[in-house]
Amino acid sequence: MILSAIAAKLKQRARDDFRGRHFEATLIVQAVSWYLRYPLSYRDIEEMLLERGLEVDHSTLNRWVLAYAPQVGKRLRQFRRPHCGSVRIDETYIKVRGQWRYLYRAIDKHGQAVDFLLTANRDLDAAKRFFRKMFSAEPLLAPDRIGTDGAGPYPPAIAESRKEGLLPRMPTHHVTKHLQQGIESDHFRVKRAMPRVGGFRSFNTARRTIQGFEAMLWLRKGFGFAGAWTIREQNYLLACCFGLPVANKA
Repeated sequence: MILSAIAAKLKQRARDDFRGRHFEATLIVQAVSWYLRYPLSYRDIEEMLLERGLEVDHSTLNRWVLAYAPQVGKRLRQFRRPHCGSVRIDETYIKVRGQWRYLYRAIDKHGQAVDFLLTANRDLDAAKRFFRKMFSAEPLLAPDRIGTDGAGPYPPAIAESRKEGLLPRMPTHHVTKHLQQGIESDHFRVKRAMPRVGGFRSFNTARRTIQGFEAMLWLRKGFGFAGAWTIREQNYLLACCFGLPVANKA
């Protein structure tokens, strides 16, 4: 009974999410996942769909991504495992309207995602906002070890988080280059599908789309489920999150 009620609720939510769209929800989720998973442009996906007899303009694909990439992140976030207590924090560069912006990211020592935040500047205020977002998301799970590079804003941002009560105790702060290699490699994984020419057109576009890029990386890494974790299982989970029938089911 409980599973039937959950399935019925998901199907109702799917009808609400895709109401007014001229294409089937399964096609929309498939197209959005292609863009977030692979280094494809909107015109690439437009041609791929045209090969299958479906005429979808690249501007429509752009609207789908902006609408549903944050939803993908929201639905998949519930499956993430808690971090192990040892967190690596770093920032990387993202181009928005021809200007460099900064994506703060955190993973644990096993590569599991912790949190992320896109900011206009790289300074103390930005670091404090990222820490506040990260620690507030899981108030009962504070890290006991934090690794960063030698950027100056991190020590005072950690101390400020402790004063605000976001950290129950002061974590050990490691400033070492070799500990950051894991998160620097992880930056590449989330940025490989991002626009390469000109970057994002607006800060809001970048923020919404990056939510989807991060979520798709969570999906590809897996959530600790037992058994195989191929593209088939990933698509199955994504379809279930939106209450949709599974496409190409064996």
